[in-house]
Amino acid sequence: MTGPQLLDGFDGIAAPDWDALAAPEQATGRPVDPFTTHRFLSALETSGSTGAGTGWQARPLAVRQDGKLIAATPLYVKTHSQGEYIFDHGWADALDRAGGRYYPKLQIAVPFTPATGRRFLGSADQCERLWRAAIGITSGNRLSSLHATFCTAGEAAALAGIDGTLHRITQQFHWENRGYASFDEFLNDLSSRKRKMIRKERDTARASGLTIRALTGDAIEPVHWDAFWAFYQDTGARKWGTPYLTRKAFTRFHETMRDDILLVLAFNASRPVAGALNFIGRDTLYGRYWGCTEDHPCLHFELCYYQAIDWAITRGLQRVEAGAQGEHKLARGYLPVETHSLHWIAEQSFRTAVDRYLQAERRAVGQEIEVLTGYGPFRKVDGQE
Repeated sequence: MTGPQLLDGFDGIAAPDWDALAAPEQATGRPVDPFTTHRFLSALETSGSTGAGTGWQARPLAVRQDGKLIAATPLYVKTHSQGEYIFDHGWADALDRAGGRYYPKLQIAVPFTPATGRRFLGSADQCERLWRAAIGITSGNRLSSLHATFCTAGEAAALAGIDGTLHRITQQFHWENRGYASFDEFLNDLSSRKRKMIRKERDTARASGLTIRALTGDAIEPVHWDAFWAFYQDTGARKWGTPYLTRKAFTRFHETMRDDILLVLAFNASRPVAGALNFIGRDTLYGRYWGCTEDHPCLHFELCYYQAIDWAITRGLQRVEAGAQGEHKLARGYLPVETHSLHWIAEQSFRTAVDRYLQAERRAVGQEIEVLTGYGPFRKVDGQE
């Protein structure tokens, strides 16, 4: 067995070998999530969305035994903290003010994707071996820190504490399918006020006269990506200045992943004017991007939230993950859930300070989840509104 080795990119690993670890379940259907598949990570790399000049340099860490890949993790060298959604800008500022240097750092992650999934691919003992090896690389190269973001709760529990590894808990809003047979049945589970609000928002969106189409697989055509690219650029310019994905990334998604994608488009006559991009997992629909070239009341809620819920119910999916942040999702049937990440800080005193912060943050997040869940949109158990 060879020790963990850093590779120069995902082209250094054959797709079947990587996917045998990342998504073995896709032999009988969809992967649990498509984001750690070779086709997704390779699409980011070959499209120039990651790589030289992006601040995301892929250096996957791999373990082989008798030439066979038996463990791996998607590791990146980061020169900034953009596109991660587990925010550590304050940590970087604090270390810089103290005379240290936060960047570059190492990140085990799926770029630009705040979706929980396995980050350590292989058996449990190999996962620990990968994490220890990544710590060794961080220390040996005098880097400030190592991070594994949106890992599973099980991975966080197994690896927290190893060599001083810190555990961070944050939150997102997810919709859970309680066995609904239809969207109306879901609405009947809500308080009357929230039920009326959602119906009003859906009626308002439909009153625009737009035609809404949910497309997946071969129903998605190149012209649809041309339209969505305009939507994506507009949203990116409003929110974070420079969009993370290149135009070529959407071409690669079309070539290799269109069966993993649900594209919900709104048409004014024959012209697409708004859209929401979702990725399809085995049990989960993942909302990722939204944009428009025409503003219509409540269209964002309809395309991003209600169409996603409706589609998930129809297909028997168990949840919809609508991405990072957004307490406005609470009123629309999405409840707060914990998300997990792991952090190793090289400098001991700085690690101690971050640890104190994370302890307080975990308590605050737990309290916030409890309060928000109590104020959730669902009818109370006793039937009160």
